[in-house]
Formats: sequence, structure tokens, C-alpha cells
Amino acid sequence: MIEDRKVVRLWKHLRTGMPLWKAATRSGMDEKTARKYRDSKKLPSEEVVAHSWRTRPDPFAEVWGGVYELLEENPRLEAKTLFAWLQREQPGKFQDGQLRTFQRGVKAWRATCGAAKEVFFSQVHHPGRLCASDFTHMNSLEVTILGQPFEHLVYHFVLTYSNWEWANICFSESFESLSEGMQNALWELGGVPERHRTDRMSAAVNNLSTDKEFTKRYETLMNHYGMTREKIQAGKANENGDVESLHGHFKNAVDQALMLRGSRDFESREAYAMFLRELLHQKNLGRSERLDEERSYLRSLPGARQESYKRLRVRVNTCSVIRVARNTYSLDSRLIGEHVWVHVYAEHLNVHYGQKIVERLPRLYGRNKRHINYRHVIDSLVRKPGAFENYRYREELFPSSRFRMAYDAMVEQCRSTASKEYLQVLELAAKENESAVDDALRVLLDQDGPLTADAVKAFLASDQDVPSVTEVMVEEMDLSIFDELLDDKEVCNGIGHGCQDASEWSLTGASPTDVSGGL
Repeated sequence: MIEDRKVVRLWKHLRTGMPLWKAATRSGMDEKTARKYRDSKKLPSEEVVAHSWRTRPDPFAEVWGGVYELLEENPRLEAKTLFAWLQREQPGKFQDGQLRTFQRGVKAWRATCGAAKEVFFSQVHHPGRLCASDFTHMNSLEVTILGQPFEHLVYHFVLTYSNWEWANICFSESFESLSEGMQNALWELGGVPERHRTDRMSAAVNNLSTDKEFTKRYETLMNHYGMTREKIQAGKANENGDVESLHGHFKNAVDQALMLRGSRDFESREAYAMFLRELLHQKNLGRSERLDEERSYLRSLPGARQESYKRLRVRVNTCSVIRVARNTYSLDSRLIGEHVWVHVYAEHLNVHYGQKIVERLPRLYGRNKRHINYRHVIDSLVRKPGAFENYRYREELFPSSRFRMAYDAMVEQCRSTASKEYLQVLELAAKENESAVDDALRVLLDQDGPLTADAVKAFLASDQDVPSVTEVMVEEMDLSIFDELLDDKEVCNGIGHGCQDASEWSLTGASPTDVSGGL
């Protein structure tokens, strides 16, 4: 078929007075065809007749009525399901190769007679009015810290007008992570927009009750910065589309930057955080023009940040532990029976007693996790060694694998005294030096003598030099010897004529039977 552009070229040449045969040649068409388009004054596309008839009979003409009734009753029925139903109802009439024809018919019915589809209305964003935020997982990027997998999330904050964004590393979708991440973003931005929108995250939205739309702590945070609270409808992630869309762009940018860096391993979490910070600064440079416009509409920050912690009053039970957010933490046994105030931050807990911080603990995520410090309970365990063997938190009382190996060795020596001996060693670690005790156990485990608390004490008192940890060096094998072996005709042809007598086999150190079996 002649293309429109060739006919346009033909007319252009003819207008210059060029002969028809020459204009046709230059336009890439036959002279007869050129004469046709010269006389008709129409482009090829204008002469095409719309195809409005079927070229073959509709094989489903007799069943469409029943199919349409089912679709009206159950709009979510799939064409493939309906086709299988027809094959069951009328065996042998419809073949698998007709499925695509049937699917086109169902699609055409949905487009002309089916239920109306949801319409998404694109919005005009105004500077300084709206910011949005959400959490996103980063584990797919396979970042490591000193070779260890670093499983984490980021709190992602976005201005919907300029697309300025900020991110904060966190480990759970808690209110503390939300508060710390949002405040970091606002203070980095240097201003406050009018409204803040989130999805229905439990850290902000009261999903279990209709009495209050948002949680009290979230309302307090929003009031502190004077922002209006907004939430999306359940199951309507598109209403928070600005930040949802930028999740993918942000993670892709991090992935690309990691490729350029040549390594996904970092020496510390701080180094990784600095890497993200520099990347965000670079991405935001391209938005500086719209950001400058937006900044003129932002309101001033308050005089100070709001503390990002939850305050709880808990009692230290008789096991010298407290329960916070469904996890267990040990405290000094002196606090048994006392009430303490716990400030729950995004990544740690501060325990207060008598208006003083008495303990700082790493925050545990999930449920039924435990953080037990053997120093908190060792005094009582030494007095009650029988409680150790079946102690609920016994596994947490092995500071390192060396301590566990020492306990197992003591059990093999004498099970009845193993708990007492090990607890005395653990007491030494608590009151003297855990690292020194660990070194002593390493040396004593390598010796054949009995492993006891007295032996550990004696080693510590002797001030012996602790030998350095033995480094196992495996020499690299020269793989060329295998090539030599395969090239050796005496070996390869040992079965048959390659070896004539036993003297030849003595060179390889094997018998013909050995070689044939190996092959």
C-alpha cells in the first residue's frame, strides 16, 4: 500500500511543473498509480473503507445471550472460566483454539455494555499545600554492613508539588519511626506545608475505632507543626500516589548508585546513611526551581522538635524482667518490684527510675523477642545454680559461642556440677573482664586438662600471654596437575594397550583395577 508521505511528495513535485513520469519516479511509485492520486486529490488513508462486516460466521452466536446474562450477574467472571463452562455444557462443540475469539467477544461486551469502570482524576498540585509519606522495604537491594545482611525500611517523605523527597532509615512502621522520619524531613526542608497525607498506617490512623479518626499521638505531632491531617480510603493506594510512585524511583536510583559504587557493602550504618543522604541531595538538585517556588509558601518551623518516644510505666517482675510492646527485657535485680518509666524510641529504650536513666536497651521488633543481660541476674543464679539448666532464658546467658562450648565441655566432664562451674565463670566475666574470660576459655578448650572455674581464675591470675587466634591457611591447589593426569597416556589408556606391565602402573601408584573403578 502506498503511504501518505509518498503521495504528498508526489503532489509537491507536480506543483513545481515536473512531468508526471518524473514526479512518480522521485516519489517511489508507478506512473499509473501517480496518475490515480493526482486525479483523485485524496491521500491513501482517506480512501480506506472502514471494515464493518465479519469475514467469517461467529461460532458463538448461539451462546452469547447466556454468556451475557452470566456476566451481568457476576461481572468479575473471566472469559477463560466462561469458555470452560461452555465446553462442559456443549461437549465437543468448542475447541481450545477458539478461546482467543471468545475472549475478544467478552472484551467487546465489557467495553460497550459492561459495568462502568472507576475513573481516576488527575489532580493539580499547589505549592506548599500538601506533603505525603509512607514506609517502604529496602531488602530487595541486598545492602550489607560488614558483610552481614542489613534488613531495613525507609520512611519516605515527599512534597507533592516540587517532588522534593527525603528518607530516613528505620526498622518498623511504628509511630516513633514516623515521628522521627517526618521531623527529620521537615527540619531538613526548613519549613512546614499545610497538610500531611498518609495511607491507613496504624501509627497514624485509628483503624480499630470510628470514634477518633487518628491516634492521639499522631494528632499531637500534627498540632505541634500546625499541619492538617489526611488519610486515604482503605484499599485506595492511588490516593497516595505521589509517594507510592516515588518509592520505585527512589529504590531504582539507590540500586543504580550501588552499581556505580561497585559494592553493596558498607563499613557501618552511618556510612550507608551518608550514602543515602548524598543521593537524595543529588536528586533534589533537579527540583530546585520548583522547590524555591514552594518554599515561599511554607510556614515556619516551631521553636523545637517534639520528642519521638512513647512513655510507659511498667513494673519489674520477680524474674527481673519487664514486658514492653510484647517483648522481654532484663533489668538489674535491684529493681525487682519497682515501677520504672520506659521511653520507647524508634530504635532504643531508655529506662528511668528516680528521674535518672538507669538502662539504655536496644529496641526489639516483632513479638516474643527477648534481650537478657546476664549481668542483671548472675548474682542470684550463682546462689541458685540448680535453676540454670531449665531457665527460660538460658540461651541468652552465653555471651559468645566460646561460653557455650565451655558449658558443653563442663557437661561432658560432670553434668551434676556443670551449671555451678559455668555460672562461676560467667560471674568472672561480669565482675572482671568478659573479653579476658573469653580468651582464657579459648586457651583452656585447646588443652586436654579439665575445664573449671578455678582453671579460668588461675589463667587470669597468671597474666599469661594469650596466643593469637590461629589462622587456617589453605594452600591454593595447582589445577594443572589434573591436565597432566589426563594427558598421561599411560593412565588414560591403562585399560587396554596403554600399560604393558605392572612396572608401568607403579609410576602412578595405582593398579589397573583402581583406575578403571575411578573412571
